Amino acid sequence: MTRAGVYTRISDDRDGSAAGVQRQEADCRELAERKGWAVAEVYIDNDVSAYSGKPRLGYNRLLADLEAGVVDAVVVWHLDRLHRSPAELEHFFEVVDRAGVKKLATVTGDVDLGTNDGRFHARILGAVARKESDDKSRRLRRKHLELAQAGKVSGGGRAFGWEADRVTLNLDEAELIREAARRVLAGETVRGVCADWNAREIKTVTGTAWSSTVLRRVLTAWRTCGVRSTGKDTGTTRAEPVAEAVWPAILDRTTIERLRSLLLDPHRRLNRSARRYLLTGMIRCRLCGAKLVARPRADKRRCYVCSTGPGFSGCGKIRTLSEPVEDLVIEAVMQRLDSPALAGALADLASGTGETDLGTDMADDERRLVELAEEWANGTITRAEWLVARNALESRLEASRRTLARTTRTSALDGFLGAQGTLRAAWPTLGLDRQRAVLAAVIDRVVIAPAVKGRSFFDPDRVDVVWRV
Repeated sequence: MTRAGVYTRISDDRDGSAAGVQRQEADCRELAERKGWAVAEVYIDNDVSAYSGKPRLGYNRLLADLEAGVVDAVVVWHLDRLHRSPAELEHFFEVVDRAGVKKLATVTGDVDLGTNDGRFHARILGAVARKESDDKSRRLRRKHLELAQAGKVSGGGRAFGWEADRVTLNLDEAELIREAARRVLAGETVRGVCADWNAREIKTVTGTAWSSTVLRRVLTAWRTCGVRSTGKDTGTTRAEPVAEAVWPAILDRTTIERLRSLLLDPHRRLNRSARRYLLTGMIRCRLCGAKLVARPRADKRRCYVCSTGPGFSGCGKIRTLSEPVEDLVIEAVMQRLDSPALAGALADLASGTGETDLGTDMADDERRLVELAEEWANGTITRAEWLVARNALESRLEASRRTLARTTRTSALDGFLGAQGTLRAAWPTLGLDRQRAVLAAVIDRVVIAPAVKGRSFFDPDRVDVVWRV
């Protein structure tokens, strides 16, 4: 008896009921029974598009079973359930040829794989299906662009900070986003905020624990400042703001620009282990200029070392215990911040003097980029004119982002400027990330000179702090 494999697929099953594939299976079983074929296996791909290129586990299992001889016929509701691509159809022909399978039945009409006419018919149907998919994709892209330009919601699941309609604010979650933004801009790591939220049993919209990737996406999304965008942030591309959105903002535009500048920096190291050394990355060798690395001695005491050898560029001639250097630098920072003149200068910078105007200018430049692209598309300007104007706008935007990045660093000093002793009193309660951020706001680098022969004690003259301000 012919052993048939029934294949069913639905591209979109939003409610997860699988009703579509169940209807297909029932019709296919009825057809197999009329033909006298026994259904040996059912292969299901529910909520999986054949056009997207994503793996179809059920379809791949069907091909494997055809080659293994588990089934010797295929029943589908329609050929477009099997394929939406001519290339995929040709691969299917290769598989059934190797397996010697000649029987393919569809509820909407048989296709005889054993004849050239049958295959020709299948290829025509495959080409038509591909065109329909291409047309649908083009219409969807145009629709999404239209919605974006109008600032409207384009569907999707609930976003953290808003209710299920994606427009109404969830006040508790919105305040959590503001908290996370303040903490990250003050120097805490995204991972540290996630760890705190998970300890407090705060869940994502899917009910799972927070990860750095998910929280970073929330904090850098244009949606969070009430702006509609197109595209997604990836390793090589950035989502572009298009229009003011219909939903209310949680963070202001300038804060989002600062977060994006900080968290989407391609040079930012991700998934790094927690640092135990306060000055890692800031401390350098006086002899060769290389950054010292953290490396404990045999007795486990923490040290900074100018390391040589594979993977290191140092001279290998500088070593110092970490605790006395860190204590000296901390005290120097405390005293420097207690200087009224310096505290006033830093307060002006940290308060974001000009940031509001900067954020407005960046929004205007981004809007002009969109308008410029539309003018080129409409033929109002030439491509050469578009390139000149675009390059000027993008250069100005990049300069603005660099300015925001510099002012972002001083956010670590929020709450510590203007009153002597405030930082000194709070220092023991600050986490390591916040302490490092405070130091980085005022220190450019710490330079360590060679030890003087014969001195077995810590020599503060070896330490030179180079200030940013």
